[in-house]
Amino acid sequence: MKSVYLASPFFSPAQKERIAKVKEALSNNKTIDAQNIFIPHEHEYKAAEFGSFEWQKATFGLDTNQIDASDVVVAIVDYKLEETKENEPDSGTAFEIGYAYATKTPVIVVQFDPEKEVNLMIAQGLTAYFDVTKEGLEALEEYNFDELMPKFCPRPVI
Repeated sequence: MKSVYLASPFFSPAQKERIAKVKEALSNNKTIDAQNIFIPHEHEYKAAEFGSFEWQKATFGLDTNQIDASDVVVAIVDYKLEETKENEPDSGTAFEIGYAYATKTPVIVVQFDPEKEVNLMIAQGLTAYFDVTKEGLEALEEYNFDELMPKFCPRPVI
C-alpha cells in the first residue's frame, strides 16, 4: 500500500473541505495506506513564531522530507475556486508538484472545477488527472496506485 503526501492550499474553510473529501477518498482506496496520508497543515511547526525564519526553514524541510518519504503526491489544484474565474494553483502546491516531479515521485492531480484549465507545466508533470465534477471522488477511490496508469488532463493551458 502506498503512502501519500496530500498537497493543497489550506487557507479557507472551502479549501480544507476539499482536502477532507480527497483524504476520505484516498482512505477508501485499497492501494493506499490510510494511516500514511501526510497533510502539511496537520503537522505545522510550532516551536517558532509563524512566518519567522526558523518556522520557514522547518516547514520547508518537513514538507520536502515528507515528499521524499512518500510513494506518491496527490495535489488539489483548485486554489481560489470560489473567488475567481482563473485557476492558478496555490504557489506552494505548484512547488510541491514540481519538487515531486523532479524527484521522480508520481503526481496525481485532483481538480474540482474542470471548466478551468490546468497550467501546462502541471499538466505535463502529472501521472494521472481526476476531474471530480465529471468522475466523482469514486474514481480516486478506485484508482490503482500500485499500477499508476497514466490518465491525462484534457485541457492544459499554454
